[in-house]
Amino acid sequence: MTNRIQPRVAFKAIKALIQNPEETEQVFVFVDAMAGDATKKCARRFEATAAGKRIFSTDATLLDTLVQREKLESMDEGSLGRAYLAFLDSGNLTPDGLLEASDSADMSMNEDRNTHRLAIRLRDQHDLWHVTTGYRRDVAGEASLLAFTYAQTKNRGLGLISIIGGLKLFRHYGFSIFKSLWEGYRLGKRSAWLPQQEWETLLLLPLAQVRDLLNVGRPDFYSQLSPKALENHSEEVAA
Repeated sequence: MTNRIQPRVAFKAIKALIQNPEETEQVFVFVDAMAGDATKKCARRFEATAAGKRIFSTDATLLDTLVQREKLESMDEGSLGRAYLAFLDSGNLTPDGLLEASDSADMSMNEDRNTHRLAIRLRDQHDLWHVTTGYRRDVAGEASLLAFTYAQTKNRGLGLISIIGGLKLFRHYGFSIFKSLWEGYRLGKRSAWLPQQEWETLLLLPLAQVRDLLNVGRPDFYSQLSPKALENHSEEVAA
């Protein structure tokens, strides 16, 4: 069965989001409406890997690991796990912060169990991708990470949300924001395929080693937009 793009649903969602940016569940509605077969194709690719076979053979989720704060705190200084925890604390976030918004959106990515499970796993990886790539939680960082994610998943909804974010930021950054988005896309193309990674294991490794293993490059254009992001990225690599 082929998933069809739903332009009317997408238009209503983006209109509602523009009217009220606090309705974050509309982002999930929009992305789902524009996804087409992107998530299903990612799921098929994932389940063909050794990691995918192991993960799909159990009922455990990535979130089960991410909510174990004491376990993250016990990891070595400089590890991805500790950097992830610091990222959450810096924004007063929780590992399940996206759970309520995505659930309230009533996403339709449930044609089969594995497609639905991968969609959830991708959602739960989002903040790990922030930490690994060096994109912060400011709007420019989110938009650039979405461009990176589009390159990885081919989900049109993510690409369009990224462009919409760029258009909103143009007044502040000028064409530099589109350089950052293009850079995010190129970095996503060059990187290893992040959806298939066993993040449960990578959390234990030094952040700098994880970036090397996954061939994640530096977001230089974005760092020029956000000096603080460059400072944080450098500190994490040096840790």
